[in-house]
Amino acid sequence: MFDEMQDGDDVRAGYGDVARWLKSVDVDELHRRQKEAEAIFRRIGITFAVYGEGGDPERLIPFDLVPRVFTAAEWDRIDRGVKQRARALNLFIHDVYNKGEIFDAGVLPRDIVAGNDAFLPEMKGFTPPESVYTHVVGIDIVRTGPDDFYVLEDNCRTPSGVSYVLENRSIMTRLFPELFEDGQVRPVDGYPDLLRHTLVEVAPPKCEGKPRCVVLTPGHYNSAYYEHSFIAEEMGVQLVVGSDLFVEDGLVYMRTTTGPVRVDVIYRRIDDAFLDPKTFRPDSTLGVAGLMKAYLTGGVTIVNAPGTGVSDDKAVYCYMPEIIKFYLGEDPVLPNVDTYRCSDADHLAYALDHMDELVFKEVHGSGGYGMLIGPSATKDEIAEYRARVLENPRDFVAQPTLSLSTCPTLVESGIAPRHIDFRPFALVGKKIRLTPGGLTRVAMREGSLVVNSSQGGGVKDTWVLRS
Repeated sequence: MFDEMQDGDDVRAGYGDVARWLKSVDVDELHRRQKEAEAIFRRIGITFAVYGEGGDPERLIPFDLVPRVFTAAEWDRIDRGVKQRARALNLFIHDVYNKGEIFDAGVLPRDIVAGNDAFLPEMKGFTPPESVYTHVVGIDIVRTGPDDFYVLEDNCRTPSGVSYVLENRSIMTRLFPELFEDGQVRPVDGYPDLLRHTLVEVAPPKCEGKPRCVVLTPGHYNSAYYEHSFIAEEMGVQLVVGSDLFVEDGLVYMRTTTGPVRVDVIYRRIDDAFLDPKTFRPDSTLGVAGLMKAYLTGGVTIVNAPGTGVSDDKAVYCYMPEIIKFYLGEDPVLPNVDTYRCSDADHLAYALDHMDELVFKEVHGSGGYGMLIGPSATKDEIAEYRARVLENPRDFVAQPTLSLSTCPTLVESGIAPRHIDFRPFALVGKKIRLTPGGLTRVAMREGSLVVNSSQGGGVKDTWVLRS
C-alpha cells in the first residue's frame, strides 16, 4: 500500500515540512485545534444536508488537519492530464449534439448516448459560446503508487466541493500560519476570480456591454447551498433562485428593487430537469420559464450547459482513452482504471465470476451509493447484487479494488493512515485554467475505501508546492 508521506522510514519528497511539524506538535494540541476548526465551520455554516434522514440532517464534513502534498512535478502531470481530459470531454459533447462523427467512426456505439437519460434532444445542432459545454469540470483521481495516478470518474454537470478547497486553506492558514511562512505552498484563493473570468469569457452573442453573471441555486434546502452562496459572494455576483428571474423577448432579467436588470450568464447549480418548466418538468418551481429558448437563441449562457451529463455516464467513461485519441490524437496523460462493462457478454461473465474481488457501480450512480465492494461484502450481499446485475447488466460496470494511497490523518487515537482521493477543478472558457490544488477527500474509517461525504468521508487541505 502506497503512503503519500512515508517510504518506510524515509519521508517522501514534499512532505519534509509536514513531517517535522507533526513531530513538533502534541497530539492533544492537534485535537484541540481540530475542535476549533469544527467550531469555525459550524459558526459560518459550512454544513451539508443528508436527504432522507430524520431529525436535523445538517452535518459538518470532518476536516482533517494533516495536509495532502503534491510536488511541482506531480502537479505538472495532473495539470496536463486534467486539461487534456477537459478538452476531450468538450469536443465529445459537441460531437454528440452535432455531427456524431465518433459514432460514425465506430469508436463508440451510438446507443450509449441514445439510451442515456442525460441526453437532451433540445441541444441537438446547438453550439454554445466558445464551443464550451462543461465550463467547470471536476475530475476524480486516485493514486496507487509513486507514479500511478488514475482517473476514477468525470464530473461535468455541476461538480461540487470547491468551497471546501478554499475554506480548508483558510482554516489552515488561520490555525497554523507558520506552515505557510516560506511561501512554498501555492495559493488557491484565486479560484473565484478565475471562475468569474471564465463566465465573462462565455457571454452570449446578444450580450451588450459588460456581462452580468449570477449563481442560480435551488434554495437553502439543497445539500450544497452553502457552496452556492459562498461562490456567489466570493465572485461578487448575485445569488438567485428561479423566481428572481424571468424571460422577456428572448432575454433573461433579474427582479430588483429598482426594476429589471439584464442577466447574461447563469452559473446554474440545479439539475437539467428543473431548469425550465416550459421545456422539461412542468411542475418545476426551481427554474425559469422560457430559459431554454433564451439560451438556444443566444440571449443567455448557461454554465454548465444542459445535457453535459451524457459525458458523466460510467459507460462513456470506459471509452475515454479512445475519446481522447479520437479528438486529440494523443494518449491519455492520466489513464482510466480498468473497467468491465456489464453490457458486454464477456465482461459480464468475468465480472460475475470475480464479484468477491471487484467493485461494482451503477452506470448512472454517484455519491458512493449503489456500490458493491466485493472484498468487504457478505455472501448474501453479493448474491443480492448479482441478481440486480443480471436483471439489467447495462446499468452496471465493475472495476478492480484499487489499493488507494493513504495519507497521515488525525483520528481519535492519534495520527494514522487513511485512504484518500482527489478532485481538481478545471475552468474552461477561451482557455483552460486549474487552480493549484483541489479537493482531497479522506475515508475516516480504518480500512474504508469510500471517501464520499455522504458516506462519512472527510476533507483535507491540498498543497501544491512551488518547487
